[in-house]
Amino acid sequence: MKILVVDDEKVLVKGIKFNLESEGYQVEAAYDGEAAVELARTGSFDLIILDLMMPKIDGLQACMRIREFSNVPVIMLTARSEDTDKIIGFECGADDYITKPFNILELKARVRALLRRSGMAAQSQREKRGRLTMGHIALDPDERSAWKDGTPVDLTAKEFDLMELLMRNPGRVFSRENLLNVVWGYEYAGDYRTVDVHVRRLREKLELDPAHPMYILTKWGVGYYLKNA
Repeated sequence: MKILVVDDEKVLVKGIKFNLESEGYQVEAAYDGEAAVELARTGSFDLIILDLMMPKIDGLQACMRIREFSNVPVIMLTARSEDTDKIIGFECGADDYITKPFNILELKARVRALLRRSGMAAQSQREKRGRLTMGHIALDPDERSAWKDGTPVDLTAKEFDLMELLMRNPGRVFSRENLLNVVWGYEYAGDYRTVDVHVRRLREKLELDPAHPMYILTKWGVGYYLKNA
């Protein structure tokens, strides 16, 4: 597994790099947003750890540019803990978010969880599961590809995992807490708006009319479900 670590704090990058390499990962480093985008474009990374506040271009802009050509999982690092910053990060395409200062054990746990959930870990051992379809929406879990009316749609790792869970359980209502525990794979400190952001992005990408969704529905006061067509 190959990971890109991007932060202008070189001492922090050195520490993260050392700890991830001790887990068996290959790690490359960059120290500004422009370098992050170029490395992501030319390299083949399984995950990117990206600081929010950096010179040249910040982490949000870098993440948006990376999303133009790659769905590689992104963990955003930041010294700011406001909920609005987290939501903006998810809107820009980040899959996870961790606030400085952080425990390196937590970061490693999140790296493992995100790699596992993205399907990049032990991919060769996965069984073929076949394409999932619901109306005009289709997913291929093995290729991790999505289509809307036959047109390919780019989903982030978390968006794909969330949609796959809903499509494998049509008609079942999942609370936000359920979705955080199953899709994210760990406790998310009650930040349930993370789920709302990802559901909204899925509707924008997959529904014919996001304002009046046909399939990705809300059970008010309970959670979300996929309409059983």
